[in-house]
Amino acid sequence: MGSSEDLDYPQIIVQYSNGFLISKVMFTACELGVFDLLLESGKPLSADAIAARLGASTMGMERLLEACVGLKLLAVEITQEEALYRNTEISNVYLTKSSPKSQYHIMMYYSNTVYLCWQYLADAVREGRNQYKRAFGISSKDPFGAMYRSDEEMLKFMAGQNSVWSICGRDVLAAFDLSPFTQIYDLGGGGGALARECVSLYPNSMVTIYDLPKVVQVAKEQFVSPEERQIAFHEGDFFIDSIPEAELYILSKILHDWDDGKCKQLLAKVYKACKPGGGVLLVESLLNEDKSGPVETQLYSMNMLVQTEGKERTAAEYSKLLEAAGFGVIQVKKTGKLYDAVLGRK
Repeated sequence: MGSSEDLDYPQIIVQYSNGFLISKVMFTACELGVFDLLLESGKPLSADAIAARLGASTMGMERLLEACVGLKLLAVEITQEEALYRNTEISNVYLTKSSPKSQYHIMMYYSNTVYLCWQYLADAVREGRNQYKRAFGISSKDPFGAMYRSDEEMLKFMAGQNSVWSICGRDVLAAFDLSPFTQIYDLGGGGGALARECVSLYPNSMVTIYDLPKVVQVAKEQFVSPEERQIAFHEGDFFIDSIPEAELYILSKILHDWDDGKCKQLLAKVYKACKPGGGVLLVESLLNEDKSGPVETQLYSMNMLVQTEGKERTAAEYSKLLEAAGFGVIQVKKTGKLYDAVLGRK
């Protein structure tokens, strides 16, 4: 057995401790508009020029830009007069607001909302419940009432979810051949990004987004244009209201918000509404069967603790929930990306 000197503890501990600092550097550069400015300028800019354009101090901006260079989010060219900064390709693609694959909105949601809940992670572990009461002074009994506590917060959350599906929506929808299903309900479909990917991948499909009335209203006003005729809307609370008949139901990042009892309740309603031969597609980040990883999914599960009533699960656990509702012929496909797919048939 090796001694403690054999283990690279200092490097590991420093790396993990710096995780918070790294993410806040990236979030701050996004929030201040650094990457957008450099994209729009079409040429490298100095720290002085960037600070002046963004209303920041030169000293503070220099340090932020240098940290972004260290994180490979920016590149720097040192001339005789000054240092000139430009975006790297990864920043142009994922960190600028105008990019089709922009992750700006989900980063702002993490920076301004998720991090506030995570400050009370120790309390969440002790109590086994979300931390909206401590973070925002809002009742923890209705997680989505807390998430949608203002129009601004709801818009931020919906835009963030849309940005996620812009980079991995097609992966989960192509995990199985869904072309036989033409009448599809996306339960909790929010801003419609996954529905848009679905009708793009399966042109013969019609997708109805089923969500709360205020979510549907924002989706119609901000995210889905009337010209997108293959996408329709249904207002309601699927835990309380009836679920219309369809061939396929998509539950993307829905079951992980709830405990097993709520999941069984919802899946039983879906099974009852589902046409014979139809099915349900679960889109979730799957834990390994021994729960040893992936670490991203383990961290998502911690986030479910501080923000919702749910948790991340293994494929076997989701299969058990589907079977309890009556679904059979269950297939699992790990995509190798952020989210995986589980298909159950009626």
